[in-house]
Amino acid sequence: MNVTQQAWQTDIDFDKAGKQTGFIRLPYSGHDDAWGVLPVPIAVISNGEGPTVILQGGNHGDEYEGPIVLGEVIRELDPASLNGRLIIVPAINLPAVNAGQRVSPIDGLNFNRTFPGDPFGSPTMQLSSLVNDFLFPIADAFVDLHSGGSSLSIIPSAIIDPSDDPALTDKIRSAVAAFEAPMTVVISNRGDPRTSTASAVRAGLVTVGTELGGAGTVSPDAIKVCRNGIQNLLRHFGMIESKSTPAESRTPNIVHELTPKAHHLSEDDGVFEPLHTLGTEVRAGQLAGRVHFLSDPRRKPAELIYATDGVLYGLRHPGRVRPGNCCAVVASRCPVQ
Repeated sequence: MNVTQQAWQTDIDFDKAGKQTGFIRLPYSGHDDAWGVLPVPIAVISNGEGPTVILQGGNHGDEYEGPIVLGEVIRELDPASLNGRLIIVPAINLPAVNAGQRVSPIDGLNFNRTFPGDPFGSPTMQLSSLVNDFLFPIADAFVDLHSGGSSLSIIPSAIIDPSDDPALTDKIRSAVAAFEAPMTVVISNRGDPRTSTASAVRAGLVTVGTELGGAGTVSPDAIKVCRNGIQNLLRHFGMIESKSTPAESRTPNIVHELTPKAHHLSEDDGVFEPLHTLGTEVRAGQLAGRVHFLSDPRRKPAELIYATDGVLYGLRHPGRVRPGNCCAVVASRCPVQ
C-alpha cells in the first residue's frame, strides 16, 4: 500500500481466502473530531480461482434495496460455496447513507458525479478515487445497485451503460440479461462520464447497474428483484453453482433506452400531478401531467407533454417541483435488440 498515493487504511487482506468483514478508514478531520475517520464497511469473500466481482450499494444514501440485500450476502454467503472473490461495499457513500440523502452532508457532493475522484480531495472525492484507482484495477466485473431515491419512483430494472468496445458491450448485455429484472434499459446519464458505471466501463469491467423502486422507501418487490438478480449474476459469472431454468419460463429480454427526449422537466414552481402510472404505454404529444399553482388558484395549471413514445419508466417524488425538476421519464424500445 503506497501512502504517497492514497490516505485510506484497512485491515482487510484482499488476497486472503475466506470471509473478512471490516472497514476502509478515510481520514476525516471535521469540526467535532480532529483525528477522526470515516469507517466505510467492506467485506471480501474469496475462494477458488474464479473472477473478482465488486458489489456496490449506497452510491446514493436514499436508495435502500441494494445495501439491504448486500448485507444479506455478507452475513449468509458461505465462502466454501464460492468460486472467485467478492468485494462487497454495501454503503460506499457512508455519510450520505447515514443521513438518508442523495448527496454527502459533509461536502455536498454527489458521489456518482465525482469519478475518477481525487485521493487527497474532499471525502466524497477520496471515496470515488478509492473505487476507481484501487478496486477497479483488481476486478473483472462491477455491479452498482441503485434505486430511484427520494425524488423518483422507477420500474425495477437492470441498466446497460454504453461502451465503445463491441466485445465488452456483448459481455455487459449478457450479464444484464442474466440479472433478469422486469426491464432492461440503456442509460448514459445524459452523457455524463463521471458516474461509477461509466468509469467501470472505461476500465474494461463487465458492468451491471440497477434502478430498483425508489420514492425514498423500501419496496418488497424491488428487494426480491435485487436478491434474485445478485444470485443470477453470481451464477452467470460462474461463482456459485448454476441451476437450470426451463427456457420457456424465462421472460423475453426487451431492451429499452433513455433517449434525449426521455426526461420531462418542469418549467414552473408548483405541484406535479401525473396522469399515468409506471409501466403505462405512452405516446409523443400525449398529456403527461400538470403543474398546479396552489397559492394562486386563478392560474391555469401548466401542462407537460410527452416528447417520445415508450413506457412510463420513472415518476417524480415528492409532488412539489421547481423549474428543472424531472417529473417523468419515458423509456423507448431500442431499435436493435
